[in-house]
Amino acid sequence: MAASSTTPSALPSTSAADAVARLTAKADEEAGAGAASVTAEAEAEAYERTHVHGVYEAIAPHFSATRYKPWPAVASFLRAQPRGAIGLDVGCGNGKYLGVNPDVFMVGSDRSPSLIALARSRCKQLQFQQGLAAGAGTGGDVGGAAVGTDVLVADGLSLPFRERAADFVICVAVIHHMSTRARRQDAIRQLLRCVQPGEAGRNGGRVLVYVWALEQATSRRGWDKGGEQDLLVPWVLKSQQKQRREQKGIRDHGAVGDTPGSKSGDRPPSPAATSAEPGAGPSQTDPVFQRYYHLYREGELEEDVLAAGGVVVSSGYEKDNWWVVAANGPVHP
Repeated sequence: MAASSTTPSALPSTSAADAVARLTAKADEEAGAGAASVTAEAEAEAYERTHVHGVYEAIAPHFSATRYKPWPAVASFLRAQPRGAIGLDVGCGNGKYLGVNPDVFMVGSDRSPSLIALARSRCKQLQFQQGLAAGAGTGGDVGGAAVGTDVLVADGLSLPFRERAADFVICVAVIHHMSTRARRQDAIRQLLRCVQPGEAGRNGGRVLVYVWALEQATSRRGWDKGGEQDLLVPWVLKSQQKQRREQKGIRDHGAVGDTPGSKSGDRPPSPAATSAEPGAGPSQTDPVFQRYYHLYREGELEEDVLAAGGVVVSSGYEKDNWWVVAANGPVHP
């Protein structure tokens, strides 16, 4: 895929806010006419294909290289799951959360085939490591050891998983890429559909969702209340030599941080910036890709969970992200 400046789009890429307004107006117009929003959905899908899916396909190896360490809060959620639990990682990217808790079985899914290929390689590595651990000191055949992870390509708005079969789901930094509120709510509805419902005296499955926050007054990005919620955030695809230097700097010095706000290497720039990473401005030969993001305002994520038919178990703000743990209800103490 070429850089966004030359990539055709169903809608103009100069203003994400304008594009989203047009998408929403089109959906409202079709709904008012009593017609299924086929055209509006097709346009939203085309916009996301250009400014989300196509971008991640193009930058997958570079993107993956900056995402190697799980966010602490997400890792804690995974490690709290009981032995034998079945979980999903929707929008798993390179699969960095697979294997965090070796006592659960996880299936990762992502819309990007290139990222899933990287996640599959991670699964094989986990299997090899688990096999060595299982065979250490036993004299057994380590080659037959199984690993509790698997991955597949899947659309977050049409998940292929059996209804109410999972004990937990994580969806980290994914839903903010959906270009309309209806699609974001549909994505949450899909997550809730996958987990077991609560029953009398028994809690159901839990869904953990993280999204980028609008309220980032204390960060270097300059985003805050009253600002645009729909943005195109640049990613600079640097040359392989630059990537190697950058990756070495990340691992040697932690220069790109391991906090949830940076997504272990993803520090989104201020709206005026052009580089996706700090201290690494683009050259004239570095293609720049524009990724669509919806920045969530305070309380909006909880509203979307309720609109999707879920129950908010807990929620909060952490390192420039809003998060929520949701369930199908009822929720017991």
